[in-house]
Amino acid sequence: MTRQRVIWITGASSGIGEALALEYTRRGNIVYGSARSADKLNDVRERSKSAKGTFHPVTADVCDLDALKRAYQSIQAQSGTPDLVILNAGTHKPTSALEFSLADHRSLIEINYMGVLNCMDIILPSFLERRSGQIAIVSSVAGYRGLPKASGYGASKAALINFCESIREELKSQNVDLRMVNPGFVKTPLTDLNEFPMPFLMPVDDAVRAMIKGLESKKFEITFPATFAFLMKLLRRLPTFIHMAITRKIVGS
Repeated sequence: MTRQRVIWITGASSGIGEALALEYTRRGNIVYGSARSADKLNDVRERSKSAKGTFHPVTADVCDLDALKRAYQSIQAQSGTPDLVILNAGTHKPTSALEFSLADHRSLIEINYMGVLNCMDIILPSFLERRSGQIAIVSSVAGYRGLPKASGYGASKAALINFCESIREELKSQNVDLRMVNPGFVKTPLTDLNEFPMPFLMPVDDAVRAMIKGLESKKFEITFPATFAFLMKLLRRLPTFIHMAITRKIVGS
């Protein structure tokens, strides 16, 4: 009989994190989902009751290091060190240079970037001691190049991309498998708030299947949807003057 995998997913109360938690539970795993809202996590647990696996809600804010430590200690006490940790928690808010808000930029960095580092600070010692396990960090194609009204969000995701690329080989030398996930637009409650056209908007269930397939492959970077990810990669490689011309057109449109 195949051993159930133990999986911890942050940001599991909505969007990609919620869909991942439900799918991994359906596939028979022991899934711990964390988020700030206990009510939303309990709703996920209710909807997972018919699954082959089990979903365990763990209330914790990725910006609260003490709460994260308690959450991880609880997971380890019940099931041991996870086989897979998906650091998915994040948020988005438009940030305009013409209405600059230090508070908004600081909040995006604290949640999207420092929230991941808080989790890494907690999980890495046990992964390195065991010399095994997989960690997936969810960034975004928005981190490839600067885009209008995304200076806060884009900077936080660019920081995650740089972080992943910087530490991957060190972790690999210790048999810890790090993956970087860069989604494009995925239909979630967060993207439902966007007031601009979202090219190649992907259903969340399709995104989850693409992500799980990528984690089961040998790819370091997992991107979806494929066409939009390709276009964003192309934008990253364009000369700066062409990139500036494109963003100038976006701002003027």
